[in-house]
Amino acid sequence: MRVGCPKEIKNHEYRVGLTPGAVREYIAHGHTVIIQSGAGAGIGADDGAYQAAGAKIVKTAEEVFQQSDMIVKVKEPQPSEWAQLREGQLLYTYLHLAPDPEQTKGLLASGVTAIAYETVTDDRGGLPLLAPMSEVAGRLAIQAGATALQKANGGRGVLLGGVPGVLPGKVTIIGGGVVGINAAQMAAGLGADVTILDRSIPRLRQLDDLFHGRIHTRYSTIEALDEEVFSADIVVGAVLIPGAAAPKLVTREMLSGMKKGAVIVDVAIDQGGCFETSHATTHSDPTYEVDGIIHYCVANMPGAVPVTSAHALNNATLQYGLQLADRGVKALVDNPHLRNGLNVHKGRITNQAVAEALGLEMVEAKAVLAA
Repeated sequence: MRVGCPKEIKNHEYRVGLTPGAVREYIAHGHTVIIQSGAGAGIGADDGAYQAAGAKIVKTAEEVFQQSDMIVKVKEPQPSEWAQLREGQLLYTYLHLAPDPEQTKGLLASGVTAIAYETVTDDRGGLPLLAPMSEVAGRLAIQAGATALQKANGGRGVLLGGVPGVLPGKVTIIGGGVVGINAAQMAAGLGADVTILDRSIPRLRQLDDLFHGRIHTRYSTIEALDEEVFSADIVVGAVLIPGAAAPKLVTREMLSGMKKGAVIVDVAIDQGGCFETSHATTHSDPTYEVDGIIHYCVANMPGAVPVTSAHALNNATLQYGLQLADRGVKALVDNPHLRNGLNVHKGRITNQAVAEALGLEMVEAKAVLAA
């Protein structure tokens, strides 16, 4: 199969869908790999590194799309990209379709077969291709939040770790999944006062055991959410419903009860965000203020650390990408976990959560693949 990787064009996105190491694996499986010139510049991989790995270098994204049977990316295709996709072509990348009707329309019209990293599953019910970027985003959430909390950046002027004789800053994390755990590790490491809210008692027990009492855990009720959000210096939104739009857990009305200059970091912004006042921002203009509360809602947070995140992403996506390249659509038929990643196929939505979020008809993946 001809596997193509264009340069990412989303604002300040420096990751790359295929590292030179991943290219070598595809080549070893007998595939041709086509890389757009400069695609790996953000991770320090020049065209020579890709050529040494066996890739063919082309100048433009158009050449990649035209010559490839399968496109491997990082972020969702932008309008100029989805217009170049075609029926019979495989697209393997993050999609986050639930809050993005325009992209969905573009993919449906193209006829492409689109597999979303964020809905591929594993034997334990986890999301193995989302997990590494959730780890990165969770850790970055505290770095970003701590920076935004500085007075010169509009924040309250609180040092998260405090100093002797002065209380540390308070961090509230909504959601005890991969993002929440990694955010808590960073915040606790800095010496902050950390509370994680979740609605799973077993998960709260796991968190309590994991952190050995270094953080607080609390069952998430309306009252608990109010109390923890109102007392926080940083609130991290880390709630995920696979494939679906994120629930709006913090309303605009609640902002009036928060400390002025407190910071919201919405890691769920790719799925629409879990704060009512959230809207996607970019690394070039990452924050904005609503009712005295600083919002950090960058939609591609891991893009800020592309060397770490691109390699972590490739480590996770490679095995499934090779299955797709080796076997094409048949890999989706035979592997139920990879099939869970199928969101769009020949003009039809194949993911229930996406269909419900956008009010569109959904067709079972097995049925549409069989047809």
